[in-house]
Amino acid sequence: MKKRGKEKQQINLLELIPVKNLDWEKQDDGIIVLLKPKFKHPFLKKHVLSRLKRPFYRVKLDDVGSFIWEQCDGKTPVKHVAQSLKEEFGEKIEPLHDRLALFLQHLERNHFIVFKGL
Repeated sequence: MKKRGKEKQQINLLELIPVKNLDWEKQDDGIIVLLKPKFKHPFLKKHVLSRLKRPFYRVKLDDVGSFIWEQCDGKTPVKHVAQSLKEEFGEKIEPLHDRLALFLQHLERNHFIVFKGL
């Protein structure tokens, strides 16, 4: 049975290029902390956010997440990120593609990254 409307185009995650969409800090131990603003509305950002003592939610990544975050430079496709992960962490990261896909989906869902070309 045919579906009505447009058919969804298949997207290959390995060919996408992730781009950071958020401010972040790197700690002395190499761990990345993402800084998510508490407000998104332009009025609140201008008038309330600047007066808050802690205007950001701080999302601390682990060593694997920090490594992936640094690879999201807007030039490196996901398949090269996967190869780098395999070289850096070896068997510790298995199942590699499943974990990487899930992590990138979480980052995109929370608007921490965007994929170039989508």
